[in-house]
Amino acid sequence: MSIAVSTRNILSIGSLNQRVREMLEGEFPAIWVEGEISNLVKPSSGHLYFTLKDSNAQVRAAMFKGNNRFLTFTPRNGMQVMVRCRVSLYAPRGDYQIIADSMEESGEGALRRAYEQLKRKLDSEGLFGAEFKQATPRHPQTVGVITSPTGAAIRDVLAVFKRRFPATNIILFPCRVQGEGSALEISRAIEKANQLQNCEVIIAGRGGGSLEDLWSFNEEVVARAMFASHIPIVSAVGHEIDFTIADLVADIRAPTPSAAAELLSPDQQEISTIISGYEQQLFGLMRAEVTMGQRTLNHLQKRLKHPGQALQEQSQRLDMLETRLTKALKHQLSLRKLALENSTTSLRLNSPQLQLAQLSENIQSLNQRLERGVEQTLRLKQQSLQHSSHRLDTVSPLATLSRGYSITSKHSSRKKKIDVIRRYDDVKIGDTLRNEVAHGVIYSTVTDTSPDSGIQPDKEIKACAPFPND
Repeated sequence: MSIAVSTRNILSIGSLNQRVREMLEGEFPAIWVEGEISNLVKPSSGHLYFTLKDSNAQVRAAMFKGNNRFLTFTPRNGMQVMVRCRVSLYAPRGDYQIIADSMEESGEGALRRAYEQLKRKLDSEGLFGAEFKQATPRHPQTVGVITSPTGAAIRDVLAVFKRRFPATNIILFPCRVQGEGSALEISRAIEKANQLQNCEVIIAGRGGGSLEDLWSFNEEVVARAMFASHIPIVSAVGHEIDFTIADLVADIRAPTPSAAAELLSPDQQEISTIISGYEQQLFGLMRAEVTMGQRTLNHLQKRLKHPGQALQEQSQRLDMLETRLTKALKHQLSLRKLALENSTTSLRLNSPQLQLAQLSENIQSLNQRLERGVEQTLRLKQQSLQHSSHRLDTVSPLATLSRGYSITSKHSSRKKKIDVIRRYDDVKIGDTLRNEVAHGVIYSTVTDTSPDSGIQPDKEIKACAPFPND
């Protein structure tokens, strides 16, 4: 059985490749791929064409001029890179490929990710905050330098200080600034400088290099040591374009070690000019003071009196002062005498014997009041007791029995509860009754009952409570 040609879905090669391209680009809009560059071609158009491979497979790749102009390195065959790309298809040849948007060296890319992660972490903890930055001294006398003793950084720093202000004391805290364990050495050098407290400011840095070379100053241990330092720190790592975590944490960032030395060292020519100005100003002030002193001396010479006249005036002054002193002493003696009399009177009024007599009278008065209060309380309590006793006798069942009444109940040796008889039909003929009367109990047997004896109940009996059980 054959199928009609008109019913077949026939695609052209161009349409097929276009549909596959759309599917690939829709499924993989943006991915990262890592591999080794090979077959690199750089035509005059400025585009890059290469193969990206690993030990198991390879894929063609293209990076157009608009994107590769942002590269910070020159791609080479054999270089391990990380590529941000989208998957596509070159329709004219049907070649599967990737279109690169950006590219990083593989090792450097990993370091940059670690750099960004640590930067976000420390920033969230506030280690970059401007409020924690310490001011550096304007003209420090002693500067600590944390760097390699054999590197270019210490030579540059010493050269600048020698040229600009050789009187500055430089203390080197040697440590490695590259390689495994160097970050720990840098942090320990910072801690040692803080313990010794023998410098006013610290320069921490090294010369330029790759990101891997500068990585010691991107370590968390160095950042935290800088943040904890009580001595201001100037970071001087690499060149102008290099930027590290240490630069963000430090109190001041200098683009190079030489720039840090320039920042902390005053220009001796400028200082010399300032000193010359102060010298001229001082000479002027001294001349003015000498002139003023000479004028004062001349004025005093004109006012100078004969020694005899001066002695007479001083003698009169001494007599006047003696008179004033005598009056003042007499006045003070009068005041002291009056104060003594007042103190004597106050002491007499506050005599312990007088106070004891007054307290004794108060105690006697309080004793009398206490006796009267006790007597009155006893009388009131006795009256209350008598009144309560009378009320108790009035309602007592014994008093009621003493007037000829009795309490009748059924008698049973097996029952503990006493059934008090209130009506004639509460008993039967033959029942044994127990009659509670004054001073005893009467037991009787029922021989007859009657519904009405003609005796009216006594109101007082109604009010009485039943006699307590035996």
